[in-house]
Amino acid sequence: MRASDPPARYKRKLMQALLGVVIGAGLLSAGAVTYRVYLEALGVVIVLLPLVWAVVSWRRYVASVRPARSKAGAETAKGTKRRPGQTRRARVMERMEERWRRRQEGNGGMPGRTRS
Repeated sequence: MRASDPPARYKRKLMQALLGVVIGAGLLSAGAVTYRVYLEALGVVIVLLPLVWAVVSWRRYVASVRPARSKAGAETAKGTKRRPGQTRRARVMERMEERWRRRQEGNGGMPGRTRS
């Protein structure tokens, strides 16, 4: 029987990843002691794969637990409307473009500075 709640599922995946890291570290150290390069390489791969898997699982867990936001034009803290699915970089570019338009119109320049 599998757990359906995200915390229990993530905890199980984390324990599996920890077991994989321990096995990989054992292979890595066995390869170092016996001077077998293939054991060392296998140990490194087996250490890294569970770590990557744990990070991916963590990100999925956080995304599933995080409260769902409104999809249709969510208001941000500063009161500007945000399009759904818009990346952080796209939002920054949009703000920069808006500032540029205001500067060109003459009502958004920096105070105390004049053009020469």
